[in-house]
Amino acid sequence: MLVKAAVISETKMPRPYATSKPLSIKHVELAPPGPGEVLVKIRAAGLCHSDLSVINGDRPRPMPMALGHEAAGVVEVLGEGVRDLEPGDHVVMVFMPSCGHCLPCAEGRPALCEPGAAANAAGSLLSGATRLNYRGKAVHHHLGVSAFAEYAIVSRHSLVKVPRDLPFVEAALFGCAVLTGVGAVVNTAQVRTGATTAIIGLGGVGLAAVLGARAAGSSKIVAIDFSPDKLALAKELGATHTINGREGNATEQVREITSGGADYTFEMAGSVLALENAFAMTKRGGVTVTAGLPPPGVSLAVNVVQLVGEERTLKGSYIGTSVPVRDIPRFIELYREDRLPVDRLLSHRLKLEEINEGFDRLHDGSAVRQVVEL
Repeated sequence: MLVKAAVISETKMPRPYATSKPLSIKHVELAPPGPGEVLVKIRAAGLCHSDLSVINGDRPRPMPMALGHEAAGVVEVLGEGVRDLEPGDHVVMVFMPSCGHCLPCAEGRPALCEPGAAANAAGSLLSGATRLNYRGKAVHHHLGVSAFAEYAIVSRHSLVKVPRDLPFVEAALFGCAVLTGVGAVVNTAQVRTGATTAIIGLGGVGLAAVLGARAAGSSKIVAIDFSPDKLALAKELGATHTINGREGNATEQVREITSGGADYTFEMAGSVLALENAFAMTKRGGVTVTAGLPPPGVSLAVNVVQLVGEERTLKGSYIGTSVPVRDIPRFIELYREDRLPVDRLLSHRLKLEEINEGFDRLHDGSAVRQVVEL
């Protein structure tokens, strides 16, 4: 079948993207689902920095590629062997398929699935196949999803069934922003009730972390960013204190607010400088978590004596250390109870043809979570 999809063929195009148009809307050929795969009608797909990092060249990927990885839609056709879904089911897509059989999956850490990581790096589905084609040339899949399109073929292991009454534009956010941000707080850091937290970077993931810290019962939640609008939104979402990173020394301010440093700090900006600051804001015996993804090859210098002598913990968090089949349903339930107001993260609704303008806003920091409706 022929479907409209946003395809990138060349990275590092000049800004503004509205002019250079790194993403072209093409009619690509989509093959039927293979064994263990599902055809999904995409209804909503969020714009994320993981997409932007492909566009700007920070995250090298095989070209051409159909972008998009945070999405929700409706099951249309089941491939051979898929028996636990039905046409008409509503699903959220997860950008790391988990095979269920490798050692990390067996240990309950599907975010580290080895075949899933290999497939994502190759731009294929979990099976190793590609189902997209444009004028006789294969088009690669982005993180096993390629959701900036009318339809997508995905592995069954990339899907989590969700309630049919959950709006698609909200459901999509649970596949990346919420899993990563809330998961970093409750799974990776395991924030204790009454603990103090500081969060650097208030994009969709960082603001989701604010929601997670509030739901976990943090006594002080310090939100840090350069954008006054995002700081104001963080305050509305539960931050007890906000700091504009351009005004004064943020590290000293956090240490003063938290009486010596936060119990838990979170770097969500994808910046090594932000991570250095997050580490400096952390108290003795505290935990620093990073979910940001700076360009490959960038290193962090850590004072080892401080790490050991102060019993610090520095942790990476990928997809919020989540088990998606467990966490997406429980996060949705918290949303229904108004304890995770995920809908507040939605700042713009777009048409597929407006996607390049959307990435201009994402680059400029003038949007939180933008969603393409299809």
